[in-house]
Amino acid sequence: MKNTALTHIHEGLGAKMLPFAGYNMPITYEGINAEHETVRTAVGVFDVSHMGEFLLSGPNALALIQKVTSNDASVLTVGKAQYSCLPNNDGGIVDDLIIYKMKDEQYLLVVNASNIDKDWDWISAQNDLGVEMKNLSDDYSLLAIQGPMAVEAMQALSSIDLSAIPYYHFEVADFAGFEHVIISATGYTGSGGFEIYCKNDQVETIWNKVFEAGAAFGIKPVGLAARDTLRLEMGFCLYGNDINDTTSPLEAGLGWITKFTKEFTNSENLKKQKEAGVTRKLVAFEMQERAVPRHDYEIVDASGAVIGIVTSGTMSPSMNKGIGLGYVTVANAALDGDIYIRIRKNDVPAKVVKLPFYKK
Repeated sequence: MKNTALTHIHEGLGAKMLPFAGYNMPITYEGINAEHETVRTAVGVFDVSHMGEFLLSGPNALALIQKVTSNDASVLTVGKAQYSCLPNNDGGIVDDLIIYKMKDEQYLLVVNASNIDKDWDWISAQNDLGVEMKNLSDDYSLLAIQGPMAVEAMQALSSIDLSAIPYYHFEVADFAGFEHVIISATGYTGSGGFEIYCKNDQVETIWNKVFEAGAAFGIKPVGLAARDTLRLEMGFCLYGNDINDTTSPLEAGLGWITKFTKEFTNSENLKKQKEAGVTRKLVAFEMQERAVPRHDYEIVDASGAVIGIVTSGTMSPSMNKGIGLGYVTVANAALDGDIYIRIRKNDVPAKVVKLPFYKK
């Protein structure tokens, strides 16, 4: 099992550590609800150094990215990032990822920890364009500094105006005493903030300076358990739960990152699927009674017939009610529609709702 460069710090802070995607990762420190609340109201820091980073360079770097991803990366300018996915040949998704345009002819691809090897092999197999590929995953660390006070708390650590970086844009600048740090206005919490990409030998110093700068703002370390409840309240898909090798981006509500203005892996079949219409859809639902939906629970209709399956579910810390995502037949996917979650042989009522669950 791999460690991040900060594993010893998490252990020293008394974090509950568990294996995640082959890494020894902090799941909680003081408790999910408290950590969740910190990110929603102040500022919290996640060590997400287990994520993968690939650098693609050369005259054909964009052509390769256009070929393997569903979104249109040609619209990216230097300093801009884009959410996308890697479709497979069978109508499913290899992974979802973020693409950063670092320079002309140079892009950084950030992929899920559990899929680093799979994604590398997938992209490499389609690289018949001579694109230079570097797997930087083991050399770089990643901190997600998230929450409404993140900008104010971190401004003292950089000479650039952090409040001037728009959402899904980034700067390569000085941060916490180091040059050439990627400061990205991204994150998977819905509460604003940054993701900081730095070298492994820099991250401990940066971590310490981040906590010094944020002390007056109530900064706290946050584990992966709260990262999951935060992303679910926003309705962000989690690979392995809500999307996988068998789920189409159109079924998953990711039509907005599936651009048929270009050709890409399996685009012809996905275009046909769009024209014909999908047979199932990923929907968001709220429990109508006090109950917690869980991954793989069956979704049924009023007659008890199985119409789908829960992909993600939790008790929302912000809303204090059970929320979830799941695939259901299109006939049962209408907003405000009544569905039922089968929990230990009981069919508990739920309602299909619009995302995000959490409204600021």
